[in-house]
Amino acid sequence: MSTRKPFRFKQFSVDDSKCAMKVGTDGVLLGAWADVSAAETILDIGTGCGVIALMAAQRSKARITAIDIDESATLQSKENFLHSPWHERIEAIHIAVQQFQPDFLFDLITCNPPFFKNALKTPIYERNLARHNDSLSFESLVSQVNRLLSENGKFVFILPVDEAYEVIHIASSRHLHVNRCCNVYSRENKLPNRILAELSRKESERPIETLTIRDLNNQYTAEYKELTKDFYLFLTE
Repeated sequence: MSTRKPFRFKQFSVDDSKCAMKVGTDGVLLGAWADVSAAETILDIGTGCGVIALMAAQRSKARITAIDIDESATLQSKENFLHSPWHERIEAIHIAVQQFQPDFLFDLITCNPPFFKNALKTPIYERNLARHNDSLSFESLVSQVNRLLSENGKFVFILPVDEAYEVIHIASSRHLHVNRCCNVYSRENKLPNRILAELSRKESERPIETLTIRDLNNQYTAEYKELTKDFYLFLTE
């Protein structure tokens, strides 16, 4: 039996003990950075424990659908949603995005996708499912986003640098354009190791943003604290 305690945020808690992928910096970055201001409907693909969907719920009034191919993760996210202040407008569905057939389109689609390709796998099936893109290639992800995104909708994701550019290239061939892009640095004086990107059907590119998580003293930077201050308990107003 797992002794892992729920991860507590300022307005909700997340139990990830049954999920292959735990609460991590990538998910928190995506949940905090995504522009939810105009969204009435939000889809979180590969929701896992549901942290990105919960962050979106805290920041919006949207109706949120969270889907995952892993049954254990879906059950875990359902529990987390049920115990949140926004349980009446978040639902979790156990389904692959390729089979997902909603009766409406989404104003915002978020995804922290699996990105390992042709890499050594673990003996744990669920962890492979969450980390490797065998069941959801980038081509398939972009195709499904294009199918499910409303005319004025936005698709927001986080990936390592090379993989992010691969998704951006695939998306451009399907008339999805980069509107916002943020190079994420894990620490000062290092190369960026993640990219946050927002795509839509409209061509409206802004200057590339940058975000550094830790300074040379290994302390969180002011910009990272500002981005995540509404969520982390250790950050005071």
